[in-house]
Amino acid sequence: MLLATASVAGLTACAGKGKQEHLVYEERPVELLYNTGMEQLDQKDWSDAVLYFQEVQRQHPYSEWSRRAIVMTIYADYQGDKYDDASAAADQFIKLYPGSDLTPYAYYMKAICQFEQIMDVGRDQGFTTNAEALLTDIIRRYPGTEYARDAQVKLDMVHDQLAGKEMDIGRWYLNDNQPLAAIGRFKGVVENYQTTSHTPEALYRLVEANEMLGLTEEAKRDGAVLGYNYPGDPWYARAYKLLTSKGQRPEVAPDPKGKKGPDKPDTKHRKGWFSHKKPNVS
Repeated sequence: MLLATASVAGLTACAGKGKQEHLVYEERPVELLYNTGMEQLDQKDWSDAVLYFQEVQRQHPYSEWSRRAIVMTIYADYQGDKYDDASAAADQFIKLYPGSDLTPYAYYMKAICQFEQIMDVGRDQGFTTNAEALLTDIIRRYPGTEYARDAQVKLDMVHDQLAGKEMDIGRWYLNDNQPLAAIGRFKGVVENYQTTSHTPEALYRLVEANEMLGLTEEAKRDGAVLGYNYPGDPWYARAYKLLTSKGQRPEVAPDPKGKKGPDKPDTKHRKGWFSHKKPNVS
């Protein structure tokens, strides 16, 4: 009796907006526990839903109900912005059910949990690099799937973010009169993130930095690459103006109707295609 009382007291939870709801955990049909958790999901009571799904796992470990409950725990923790808990549940599922048809979902949610925590370029990019590795892993593991296609979209955003960070550092070096250090950053963008929206500016900054160092031929070369690939981009118009002011005559004149650099990825739909939908575990 003492043990039962302690168990009930320890698992009492507060749910809803100011509403006290005591979740008394006792042996009860697994269908009832699981369905109650699903009802909590429908009501967007994410924390309470997790408690019920965890109780399913505790009372019926390694069962089909437990498998479903772990997946729903991933979803509920993610929706409740508990990204570390969602990732831990995803790791648990991958370990227990590596061959399940829902394992790709677990891998995907791990990546999305990192992706959702990406900071602006002025902050540490640890989440960005983690997301890059996990999204790349999904594309490698599940090529041709919807998970891989959405991961590629997110990976493009991640690369744009990483390129933006390099550009931010490079501009700082340039403004601090350290053109050689800046060149290293801008070259990294051109070589490693050439399909991102930052490439035209990176090429222009290379022209600018090389001119500061008196490296005329290098500046002319980078300007030619910019003009050949993006003749209609405003950054090439600036490079052309800079080069001609230095007495050089680039072969390609700016063309307003020519090709511009790639657009910045649309971040209005950052949420994963599958992360906001309740997973189908039937």
